[in-house]
Amino acid sequence: MDFALNEQQKMLVATVRRFIDEELRPLEDEVEQQGFLDPVKARALLERSRALGLYATNMPERFGGGGLGAVDTMLLEEQFGHTTDILIRRAFGNVYEVLLAAQGEQVGRWLEPTVRGERVCSIAITEPGAGSDAGSITTRAFKTADGWRLSGSKHFISDAEVSDFFIVSALTDDPGAKEGKKKISLFLVDKGLPGFTLGKDQKMMGLRGTSHLELWFDNVPLEPMALLGDEGKGLQQALGVLGRVRLAQVGARAVGKASHVLQLMTDYAAQRKQFGQPIADFQLVQQMLADSVIEINSARLMVLHAAWMIDQGLDARDWISMVKVQAAEMLGRVTDRAVQVFGGMGYCKELPIERYYRDARIYRIFDGTSEIHRTVIARSLMRHGAALFDVKA
Repeated sequence: MDFALNEQQKMLVATVRRFIDEELRPLEDEVEQQGFLDPVKARALLERSRALGLYATNMPERFGGGGLGAVDTMLLEEQFGHTTDILIRRAFGNVYEVLLAAQGEQVGRWLEPTVRGERVCSIAITEPGAGSDAGSITTRAFKTADGWRLSGSKHFISDAEVSDFFIVSALTDDPGAKEGKKKISLFLVDKGLPGFTLGKDQKMMGLRGTSHLELWFDNVPLEPMALLGDEGKGLQQALGVLGRVRLAQVGARAVGKASHVLQLMTDYAAQRKQFGQPIADFQLVQQMLADSVIEINSARLMVLHAAWMIDQGLDARDWISMVKVQAAEMLGRVTDRAVQVFGGMGYCKELPIERYYRDARIYRIFDGTSEIHRTVIARSLMRHGAALFDVKA
């Protein structure tokens, strides 16, 4: 496989990087200080991004998206990692591919407006008792004569404050169904329906500006068309596309974020002098810089290989789990080294290093913890042998 960029890819990457440098990075300090992104500025970012064809690039062209394949998407997602989560969401969209299960009237009501940036969507799967174990949810939808009734709760729902609707997972089987036999379905749930209330914003260590709300459903009435995809197939639908989300939002963005941090480390090490010489001349500092380069490029190649597998129609789930662990933990190590290289200034809010350090910590938790993905990898290894992970396979 050849990962050399062609001219079109180079132009696309350069356009996104320039947009981030000129439009997004100047807003980072404001978001960090205020804790939110001004809605007027958010809308302006969306409009400028959409004019450049950079909004919802992961979605098919027939629905108004960019139609990019997995490799091209990861090239852009790496650039997205050079800025903060909330600015990525507002400028480039957070359009989940599970929406492609929409049919009939669902396309015009939920899918296409989201691709155009007219509606904002969040995925609501996580519950207090169901994090990495998405199959252990308790939220339930009962079928009625005129649709469904939804009851239960979700938490840690990213972007819920600004979302217009949610993709909600719920049990749709007999309440007495045995463990392992439970059927989970996905529903399109509009904000503002009777019985649907937003809970508190669960403040986080990092990711300033992105809301993480509780959602409460008290016998919420849903139309028949609210069911997304086939009844009882919701977990499979979600897992079928969330792997690509992990690859993008964890793998590729971690590589981009670490690359940005490494550049700051390198510049600082070359300028900062101690004992009459730049600290970059000290071997232990050189080791931190060299280790960071090695780990970033290793993770980058893993991301691209997994994306290539997706584009070839191959099953990349185990590779994505490896990327999730490697990229997330690589980012943690690189940002930790950055704090060490910057010393006291790295721990000071005057510089963005401490923010990068805080933001990096979540990567080992969301979209499946490192421990869960290590379990997935080990089980696949025991079932299929080491050949499964051979790049020649």
